[in-house]
Amino acid sequence: MSVVAVIPARYGSSRFPGKPLADICGKPMVQHVYERAKSATLVGEIMVATDDDRIAEAVRKFGGEVVLTSPDHRTGTERVAEVVRGREAEIIVNIQGDEPLIRGEIIDAAVKPLMSDESLHISTLKSPITRMSDWFNPNVVKVVTDREGFALYFSRSPIPFFRDEFGGDGRFPSWDRKGGDDPLPPCPVYVHIGLYVYRRSLLLSIAQMEPTPLERAERLEQLRLMENGYRIKVVPVDYHPVGVDTPADLEEVREKLAREVFP
Repeated sequence: MSVVAVIPARYGSSRFPGKPLADICGKPMVQHVYERAKSATLVGEIMVATDDDRIAEAVRKFGGEVVLTSPDHRTGTERVAEVVRGREAEIIVNIQGDEPLIRGEIIDAAVKPLMSDESLHISTLKSPITRMSDWFNPNVVKVVTDREGFALYFSRSPIPFFRDEFGGDGRFPSWDRKGGDDPLPPCPVYVHIGLYVYRRSLLLSIAQMEPTPLERAERLEQLRLMENGYRIKVVPVDYHPVGVDTPADLEEVREKLAREVFP
């Protein structure tokens, strides 16, 4: 069963322009993502999809495969879909270009459910939240799942709400300071890791769907699928993502990678 991974990367970002080319320990961020994705054993081909010549040139420079796409795409999913239309792969992995600490084994973990169960059309990942501040952070997307591991909801808000622990007045005791070092809730809460594995047919359908009300409210594209009746398999993994949304996130990643190289 053929598996292709695509890393959508755009230069223009309202919060962090040029993010894919940000230097991390001597390499552009997109190169870190690409090289780490290469360690996934279930992925046959990896490419970067971009609409920017500067990113394309950087990818070619380190020997990666790159595809230039339309500048008119609204989302990374649409960019990935454009690339896929010209290929025959059955399973498509959408790897976020701002996850330079991604590991091959977690990519494989997300791919395996679709390889073993033909009834599944999309899978993604989750990991336990370890810091209260992450639970409160709107840039950290949370997910809750049912007993079979299918997503019930994704949100930028801290979910679920623990009524007995936080009181019935609707306020968190730590809300004003965004969690700090307070202990986490009494049962596991999960961060959503924004890596998606699609059946080809579903991916091409998503790109044609109009944004939905919950998607617009949360600014989370995966809610479009749920509002259209699709079930999303969520695989638990031992991985604590550090996505680069801001220059401060970039510094955190630089420190982590520096410790890997110079422990």
